[in-house]
Amino acid sequence: MARAVIADDHPLFRAALKQALSETLSGDVLEAESFPALQELLERERQIELVLLDLNMPGNQGLTGLTAVRNLFPDILVIIVSANESPDVIRRAMAFGASAYVPKSAPLPMIKEAVEIVLNGDNWLPEHLRQTPANEPDAESEDFAYRLEQLTPQQFKVLSCIADGLLNKQIAWELQVQETTIKQHVSAILRKLGVINRTQAGVIFKDMLRAGEEDSNPQSFD
Repeated sequence: MARAVIADDHPLFRAALKQALSETLSGDVLEAESFPALQELLERERQIELVLLDLNMPGNQGLTGLTAVRNLFPDILVIIVSANESPDVIRRAMAFGASAYVPKSAPLPMIKEAVEIVLNGDNWLPEHLRQTPANEPDAESEDFAYRLEQLTPQQFKVLSCIADGLLNKQIAWELQVQETTIKQHVSAILRKLGVINRTQAGVIFKDMLRAGEEDSNPQSFD
């Protein structure tokens, strides 16, 4: 039975990471090369406990994938494995529910250490980031993360569509529900986020989550 998924669009990185994790995790380690593929796996493989998530894989922009997994699959732990080492991005990722943030430049033994610590119930950051601003609380992100947690999975999907600029009618078609249902969801979203209109909700969602564009060059896995 699979316990983990490596979600990254670099085949060589996935292969190296999979080999390393096979010594740490029992069962299969699955792979996803896009965020839609990851969602399909998580829907199908309900025993998954851990996702190692790239911030900038196809279908994922910044921290939107992290928040989607945390909202739709709250029992699954997420480790961000990214080339982006911006303290602001790391701070936001941890605020939005990541259990660890691992630079792609990290050697494989360090990634294994992060996985072991996270599966034992603790959060993890590499040593050089623990005493930096990346490890300081981000009150604004933590507040927004708390508000996002109040959304139902369907409301989260509606908010994502709003942020993409879709109208209620388009969202209703996308989610295969009545437009009146979407209007009810929108009202609930505005109330839970504490904003006055859908435009504000979409802008905040983008500003808070769509950070973390990373270098697309091949990574080192020493």
